Amino acid sequence: MQKMGDFGGIWHKFGKKAVVVCIVLAVCTSVYNLGEKVYNDRQVLGYNFVVALDAGHGGIDGGVTGVNTGVKESKINLQITLLLKEFFEQGGFKVVLTRSDDNGLYGVPSAGFKKRDMQKRLQTIRDAKANLVLSIHCNKFSSSQRSGPQVFFGDEVGMAFAQRVQTVLNDFTNNTHSALRGDYFMLKCTSSPSIIVECGFLSNPEDEAKLCDKNYQKQLAEQIYRGALLYLYGGQG
Repeated sequence: MQKMGDFGGIWHKFGKKAVVVCIVLAVCTSVYNLGEKVYNDRQVLGYNFVVALDAGHGGIDGGVTGVNTGVKESKINLQITLLLKEFFEQGGFKVVLTRSDDNGLYGVPSAGFKKRDMQKRLQTIRDAKANLVLSIHCNKFSSSQRSGPQVFFGDEVGMAFAQRVQTVLNDFTNNTHSALRGDYFMLKCTSSPSIIVECGFLSNPEDEAKLCDKNYQKQLAEQIYRGALLYLYGGQG
C-alpha cells in the first residue's frame, strides 16, 4: 500500500490533481479554524454584547446645516446610524438606539429641552448596559477647506477605540486626522468605550454632497463598523 506521506508516489500516480486536492484541503481547514474562532468570539461578544448607537440632535434641534443644501445634521446623523445598526445586527450584536426617528427626546419643546434630551440618551444607554457607544454627528468649521470624518474620545478607555475607527476612516477618505480627546456629554454616559464620530464637515461643499449621498452613507457606515470590529477582535492595544 502506498504511504500517505509518499508525495513522489502520489505525484507519479495522480499528477497535478493530487496537489490541487491537498491545497484545497489545507485551505478548507484554515477557513474552518478561522470560522470557528470568529464563532467563538461571537459567542463571547456578539450575542451578549450591547452596542448603543446615538444619532445626534433631532426634533427642533437640527444641529449644523449644509452650506449649499441647508440639509440638517440631525437627518444625516439618523440615516447613517440606521445603516450602522444594520451592519451591527448582521454581525450578531444587540443594538440599542437612543433615537430612531426624526423627533427629539425632550418631550415638550420648551425651555431646558436640550438637557432633557441628553438625559434621555444617557438613561437609554445606562438601561441597556451598553458595552460600546457610538454617537454619530456631522461637523462644521469656519474654513470650508476642512474635510473628512473625525473621531473623539473622552478618556483612556475610549482612546484605543477611537484610534482604530479613525485609522480606518482616514484610509477610506485619504485624510490624516488624529482621534482627539473631547469633553462631551455623550462620552460620559458609561464607563464602557465611547466615541463620537463626526462623519464629515457640512461646511465643506464636497463633504456635504457626499454625506447626502445614500451610497456614500452606506460605505461610511460600513467603515465605522469595520473600525469597531478591528477594535473588538483585532486587539485593543
